[in-house]
Amino acid sequence: MGKILTIAIVVCALVAGGGMYYLQVYAFYDEVAADGHTDVQITSLITGMPEPVLYDDFRAIDATSSPIRYRACFTTSMNHAMLTETYVSYDKAEPLVAPGWFDCFDAKAVGAALEEGRALAFLGTENIEYGIDRIVAIHEDGRGWVWHQINRCGAIVFDGRHAPDDCPTPPASVY
Repeated sequence: MGKILTIAIVVCALVAGGGMYYLQVYAFYDEVAADGHTDVQITSLITGMPEPVLYDDFRAIDATSSPIRYRACFTTSMNHAMLTETYVSYDKAEPLVAPGWFDCFDAKAVGAALEEGRALAFLGTENIEYGIDRIVAIHEDGRGWVWHQINRCGAIVFDGRHAPDDCPTPPASVY
């Protein structure tokens, strides 16, 4: 009887573990259809507003289960000199890991390229959702990546503290 019970527990644990893995890595993600115009935007130094940039080969995924699950890849012909003169840079960019099956987005490689200066990060859209910024990173070879990252105000508010005076007022649903 003990062996049967042990086997049943192990089988249940394996099924539950496999189910959780599937839910985390596959189930909640959806492909994002490119609209051909607003998929890749970076905040302009002049207007302070996000503006579309030239891009090709756009691929993206997103999930409604979390505002930081968005990931995208693209290519662009825009060079670093033009980008830095035109758009707002983002100093604290930290690419978040994408599911392994979304193979165009390698967070470790993007992070290394940012640290080594081979890629530059820019503010895509500030507060795309309260406390979440859309970040765009572009490699010197024209490959680009987009992800959502919690900003300073979001980190404070999501930790249960009140927003500092220099932050936008959070929606009531955040508290």
